Amino acid sequence: MQLLSVKGISKSFGGLKVLSAIDFEVQEKEIVGLIGPNGSGKTTLFNTIMGSIPSDEGSISFRGEVITGLKPHRICRKGIGKTFQLTRPFTRMTCLENVMVGRYFGKEPGRGYARTKAEARDVLNLVGLREKENAPAAVLNVIGRKRLELARAMAGHPHLLLLDEIMAGLNPTEITTAVSLVRQINRSGVGIIIVEHVMKAVLGLSERVVVLDAGKKIAEGIPGEVVKNEAVIRAYLGQTAHA
Repeated sequence: MQLLSVKGISKSFGGLKVLSAIDFEVQEKEIVGLIGPNGSGKTTLFNTIMGSIPSDEGSISFRGEVITGLKPHRICRKGIGKTFQLTRPFTRMTCLENVMVGRYFGKEPGRGYARTKAEARDVLNLVGLREKENAPAAVLNVIGRKRLELARAMAGHPHLLLLDEIMAGLNPTEITTAVSLVRQINRSGVGIIIVEHVMKAVLGLSERVVVLDAGKKIAEGIPGEVVKNEAVIRAYLGQTAHA
């Protein structure tokens, strides 16, 4: 079943075209990697999907329903969650309270304090933060904040999760843990689009990879094929495969 369909999405800021007629799809329970050099348009594409930046052209459909032009909170309620590259938890609130906020505003919002609290605890347990539920978010280290960011997104019970650089700043051991966590979330039935500069991780996780460069889609396919594509090699290395 098709989960997300992006057709002809374009976006300009002033005279700069940051997205140009982007097309791709995500199937249910699929992990799709979205990669490209810095400035290629990955985060802007995420923001157009979530409705925080309106597209100039094109359409986006989610589970068969056109969501182009909807506000971010309505898109979240439809079942799309997103993490942010720069984590910004409510530092004076506990980890549990942070996740409860995510539960209240996601798909099928929690009904009643006790039920919402119980569901938030389940999500904290999923990401490995159950023991920190009563700790203020301010005390968490980098990996802890990444886990909390993921928990807040998962608390909304999404069908599709957009992961924006959740492995940035992590050491190799922490990256391995994060990869396992993403796989676990996917096995629970959640489709995932992942933007990540840790190539080994994103290529190992993804069933398909979409490559952007200067706002255009230059390649799409299984990871083993995409990394051999000359346009992709030029985008990353500035040279051809034979150079």
